[in-house]
Amino acid sequence: MRYPIFCTLNAEDSVATQRIQRAIDDSVAAGGGSVVLGPGQHRAGGLRLASGVDLVLSEGAVLAALDDYAAFAGNEVSVIAEESDRAFILAADVRGAGVFGPGRIDGGSHAWSSAWDEAVGTLVPKRQRPRLLVVENSTDVQLSGFTIANSPMWTIHLIGSKHLAVSHVHIENDIRLPNNDGIVVDGCSGVTISDCVIRTADDGVCIKTSLKRDGQPVGKCCEIRVERCRVTTRSCAFKVGTETHADIADVQFIDCIAEDSNRGLGIFSRDGGIIERIRFERMEVDCHETPIGFWGSGEALTLTALDRRRERPAGGIRDVLIDGLSGRAEGAVLLYAERSGMISGAVLRNISLDQQPGTLGTSAMMDLRPTAADLKVPEGAEGRANSWVRLGDGTIAGLIPYAGGLPGLYAHAVDSLVLESVVIRRPDPLPTSWNEEVVVQR
Repeated sequence: MRYPIFCTLNAEDSVATQRIQRAIDDSVAAGGGSVVLGPGQHRAGGLRLASGVDLVLSEGAVLAALDDYAAFAGNEVSVIAEESDRAFILAADVRGAGVFGPGRIDGGSHAWSSAWDEAVGTLVPKRQRPRLLVVENSTDVQLSGFTIANSPMWTIHLIGSKHLAVSHVHIENDIRLPNNDGIVVDGCSGVTISDCVIRTADDGVCIKTSLKRDGQPVGKCCEIRVERCRVTTRSCAFKVGTETHADIADVQFIDCIAEDSNRGLGIFSRDGGIIERIRFERMEVDCHETPIGFWGSGEALTLTALDRRRERPAGGIRDVLIDGLSGRAEGAVLLYAERSGMISGAVLRNISLDQQPGTLGTSAMMDLRPTAADLKVPEGAEGRANSWVRLGDGTIAGLIPYAGGLPGLYAHAVDSLVLESVVIRRPDPLPTSWNEEVVVQR
């Protein structure tokens, strides 16, 4: 909390949307201040933050989202994600605002899925779901000290903003529900994310550059620092991409842990933007296979660059440093470029990994999703766009077996790759489906 208390709202049985919004608006009229939610449940629809106002959730306070998509109709955002165009809490065009704890925001995700898909191991989400907290075109916004849970869609989405700080936030999502990413930094600059704990089904911390409703990129993403965060996920814990419609540069991940996760670290170029000067330093991972409905094959590290739109080739990945990566993984370290020149200047230094057999068999395949097939389910196939697509022959689009079996590190069409003090310990004797070569470069 940065501002003096303007008012404190007690929990009531009725829907609190108007009471909370009126308090925020009255605080602005009075010159700013903090609106404090007292202990108990405050059920609400769409809420809009304002300049000079902090929303504070006191100990025992729960700000709970209504389970009606129409309740968020006034909170449209410029980036449509999946089929989500709305937010529960929106800070748009604000200067100097924040959300602070120690209370809780709850998205009620159980109301936003319709079935369990045994074949791919995921819940089936409803088509339209709100994001929980979106900051757009704003400056000097702080998010700190609260828990945010059960998100139906992306949990925290930062869009086209600068000078943002997210610290000591706990995210607790359903690990069976796709697309409930933890923190998404989208076309922003000057962002620090520190000391956060994230448990979710989809990506933990994700840096990207999306398209807006008008088809134009949000903008370049740069000067992002993520430190001392801990992520558990069935997707990628610390990720750059896949939306890369504008450039991404100068991103640091430092002293972070991916535990009980699918992928640990990842960089994914699929659109026209260039990704450069990315640093991972002193990272720990514990990576394992997951059902095929989640992207990834238990890799500690993945760098992939592929075109998914013929008219807009993927931009390059260059000047990447991974210095200090330790832990265990069931998959291989994967670096895959569709053609030479797409990945260049990657340095892997001080790598110490234990590669161990999985139980599902997915680690035997390179997971190159998303591909062009994931934009729209092709005729004769089944699945969900931007999730999984089963082709007519029964295979999953983008899953390709490693030729010769599972290696420790696989690099395809990667230019100027530097390996320094890279140690990958493997079982002895090797499983019969594994490649005898630890490092395979093609």
